[in-house]
Amino acid sequence: MALVESRREGRLLCLALNRPEKRNALNAALCRELVLALEHADRDPGVGAVLLTAIGKHFCAGMDLSEVSTATTTEITSAQEQLFTMGARLGRPLIGAVQGAALGGGMGLVANCHVVLAHPEASFGLTEIRVGLWPFLVFRALSTALGERRTTELSLTGRTFGAMEAKEIGLVHEIAENLEERAMELAASLAQSSPTAIRSGLSFVHEVRGRDWKTAGEIARRIRDEVFESEDFEEGQRAFQEKRPPRWPSLK
Repeated sequence: MALVESRREGRLLCLALNRPEKRNALNAALCRELVLALEHADRDPGVGAVLLTAIGKHFCAGMDLSEVSTATTTEITSAQEQLFTMGARLGRPLIGAVQGAALGGGMGLVANCHVVLAHPEASFGLTEIRVGLWPFLVFRALSTALGERRTTELSLTGRTFGAMEAKEIGLVHEIAENLEERAMELAASLAQSSPTAIRSGLSFVHEVRGRDWKTAGEIARRIRDEVFESEDFEEGQRAFQEKRPPRWPSLK
């Protein structure tokens, strides 16, 4: 049985965590499968966006603690390190749709998504402290999304919180009762955007992170000039003037 289910809807790749009997807890095998699927999507010119969901009642309960005694720490850490840095490496939008619980590493997955939707009854938390751990591997992604002070508080308290607070602090962008339908609609829309603009934009976001203003400005000018010279930008201008949907040359 595949631990990550995959299907294509035009230019949208839909991936679903598939360990519902374990509340989609992250063992090394699931982490590796998900990393491979995302890396393959990033190399596929036919994929414009990726939608990450989960099968069952819960999005992801975090690390599979039962595996700690059966797999080496190195194996688990290596697989999770690759997974929890995917958001900073992808050149495709990664959209997350969260139902049920997203705890520990599950919350780390959420922080690696570029856009996140959640069901009103979804819940979140960095609960590692309850079992004598700290969210080492997801801390950087979450502090980038929420700020170091908020992430430290959540790590120390191990408290869980709902979708409304998740939206208020910036972890979730939209709350949707019809989660699956709305997530598909949004992800499919993003998949139709200019591949050149998306890849350049995400590259810019990652490249300027932590840089000083002067360096960030130089990077912005360089990447913007490259986009100005692209065929996609030329087509976008023509389509705007002619009042029609653009036909991105980079899709050909």
